[in-house]
Amino acid sequence: MPILVERDTDNGSSFLKNGSMLLENLIASCGAKFTNPIRTYSADELIRATNNFDPSCMIDGGRNYQMFRGFLDGRSIVVKKFMWENYEDEARSLAICDIIISMQVSNHNNVLKLLGCCLEFPVPALVHENAAKGVLNSRGGLGPNDQSLLPWKTRLRIAKQLANVLTYLHTAFPRTIIHRSLTPSCIFLDHDFVPKLSNFSLSVTIPRDVTTVRGTLGYLDPAYRMYFHISEKTDVYGLGMLLLVFLTGQREALKFYLPGDEQNIPYASASDGQIQETVDPKIFEEVGEDEKARQDLHDFTALALLCTRYRSELRPDMIDVAKELMRIEKSMFP
Repeated sequence: MPILVERDTDNGSSFLKNGSMLLENLIASCGAKFTNPIRTYSADELIRATNNFDPSCMIDGGRNYQMFRGFLDGRSIVVKKFMWENYEDEARSLAICDIIISMQVSNHNNVLKLLGCCLEFPVPALVHENAAKGVLNSRGGLGPNDQSLLPWKTRLRIAKQLANVLTYLHTAFPRTIIHRSLTPSCIFLDHDFVPKLSNFSLSVTIPRDVTTVRGTLGYLDPAYRMYFHISEKTDVYGLGMLLLVFLTGQREALKFYLPGDEQNIPYASASDGQIQETVDPKIFEEVGEDEKARQDLHDFTALALLCTRYRSELRPDMIDVAKELMRIEKSMFP
């Protein structure tokens, strides 16, 4: 049964309200780079493209949004539609933030490109390019039943490219962009398994005072969750948890320290047997008995644990994470 879609029935009132808010935020971000022109779509276009947002077209969904695959102007697209119920103003703010940040970063090869938006719904909808392989599941693989884990070489390449695009967010703009909500559901893969980062609705630029905690439990930086302190290290923590998901193939990354404990396990002296207890067995099948490859896998584990240190000042900078992942990839797959 198609999803009931609320549309603007008041002579464009939603268009005017959303458009004025978008313009206001664009002006506030005038120091940012907007090199990706986008177009506006009508509600009718998106309804036709998604067969009235039919559930069979849905490819992903979170607490605040749903994403639908559609076909428009001779190309495959992804439509992100926010759900608001009794929180229309909050949902509108999330959508506008997603549009503004996506406009700034969409030219990067590892970002899901924003094609445009629709302002005719009570809350704006986003229109992205389609990524052929779809979105990662909670275990870091593909498929609705969490059955299709990716080869280790692919996981490692995805991790490296994610670190690269996050370094771009942290360094390429007048004000640092923090993604703030890194999870597998933010990552799409194209036909070549190139990762495309999405969902910038919770992203912020710093410095900025933050008084509420938003994100996914399990991926939240303890410094942000407990003290509302947000920095580049917030994304480093989130990426570290993603690295552990890639390493273990588990829905929830393993906890390597006790709650409130600032000391991780001594990963630098962890034995190969200890690592084998946590790593996805398929990875060891690929790596085999090659001593050098096993050391590289050990280094990857050490990096993931370093990124998830309880104290943010003990974590590496994102650019150093990217360099180490590049080194590991070149060593394992020259």
